[in-house]
Amino acid sequence: MPRANRYFVPGQIWHITHRCHKKECLLKFKRDRERWLYWLFEVKKRFGLTILNYIVTSNHIHLLVQDGNNGPIAKSMQLIASRTAQEFNVRKNRHGAFWEDRYHATAVDSGYHLINCLIYIDLNMVRAGVVKHPSEWLQSGYNEIQHPPERYRIIDTKILCELTGFKSIGSLRINYRKWVEEKLKKALLMRDDKWTESLAVGGQQFVENYLNLAGIKVKSRQVKKVGDSHVIRERAEPYNTRL
Repeated sequence: MPRANRYFVPGQIWHITHRCHKKECLLKFKRDRERWLYWLFEVKKRFGLTILNYIVTSNHIHLLVQDGNNGPIAKSMQLIASRTAQEFNVRKNRHGAFWEDRYHATAVDSGYHLINCLIYIDLNMVRAGVVKHPSEWLQSGYNEIQHPPERYRIIDTKILCELTGFKSIGSLRINYRKWVEEKLKKALLMRDDKWTESLAVGGQQFVENYLNLAGIKVKSRQVKKVGDSHVIRERAEPYNTRL
């Protein structure tokens, strides 16, 4: 199994994916998915992580965040992964790895590309054939965007509106629901690995800027056009390769 690479550039939006060890369905029970969300809420409070969307499936998670000061992403992912694994192993009297070695992070452009990434995340369990509509899967951000709770809110809707170009959560909510319904109506549900296997996705200028800022580690990568996006593709390396 190749080891996921991460080349963080400060101030970006990041789509993070993290899979259970050997793709086992270790999150198949609701209580374990909700514990992952509990710790997600905790890292928001402790480290100030800016969360834009999320989904917890049976064997992996998607998390959309904006980078901030003091490295909140690394600290947050470490805490969530360690606590959820520890709790599960104790409860099940289980030993061994819970998560794959590393999580993968893709830099995402704001505006149009961010909206498409939001939709891609929320349609995850529809693509898997588990539900017919994203609202049916409770451990995702779709319902929170549509009905922001008064307490224990995970998604920062104010920043999400700013990054997607909407003046209010009401406007975002209406348009977002319409776009999701259009995808469902047209059955545009195919998996798109640009969101999970690229280093950056967005407009050409955004991706080229990321390439320059990421430095020598990605200097040899090429910017490619994929559909209506530009991407820098991941290059898998063995676990024992030093980055």
